[in-house]
Amino acid sequence: MAPLVRDSALVWLASGVVGVSFGAISVAGGLPLWAPVLMSLVVYAGSAQFSAVGVLLAGGGPFAAAATGLLLNTRTAAFSLAVADVIGQGRLARLLGAHLVTDETVAFALAQPDPARRREAFWIFGLGLFAVWNLGVLAGALAGGALGDTGTYGLDAAFPAVLVALVLPALREAPAVRRSALLGAGLALAVTPAVPAGVPVLVALAGLALYGRGGGRRTA
Repeated sequence: MAPLVRDSALVWLASGVVGVSFGAISVAGGLPLWAPVLMSLVVYAGSAQFSAVGVLLAGGGPFAAAATGLLLNTRTAAFSLAVADVIGQGRLARLLGAHLVTDETVAFALAQPDPARRREAFWIFGLGLFAVWNLGVLAGALAGGALGDTGTYGLDAAFPAVLVALVLPALREAPAVRRSALLGAGLALAVTPAVPAGVPVLVALAGLALYGRGGGRRTA
């Protein structure tokens, strides 16, 4: 158990720092303190949370924010299938385990050498990550209430910066992803003057059609 905790510690720390920024920027941007805290407990998906709150802070409605977060989080369905045998067979284990599925947790668990080790790694890493993320969000939300106007600190640009940081590795490594992203960005910019805030984000997801129709497949 100790080696797993040691190997998990750096990722937990990084997640906590990101959680602090999420909570602080959400509250400083005008959301009530309970909103990022409840979202982190119930949704528990960093990129989806950042995107949904970004839509809200930009003036978008709850539907656009929820749809954006939901679409971004659909990838966890495939992750859940990958660790279905790792989570366990009990109803409670599956319910809780499904909630703990993240990119990092699945990758850490599947990297272990045998089934018993994978199951132990999933639960230790997953529960630790969930706890640290939510504690970070709570701490950030409490601090965010004292920041006042986000424009004073330049925090109004923090959400776009975080989202760029999240997607930058994929943009660098995959030409198909770059093409899809450029298409989505172009569509979003084109409709921005004519649609309510938050809708351009949903329109941008049409760029996925390019990726799905062959952009993501490798050629021989």
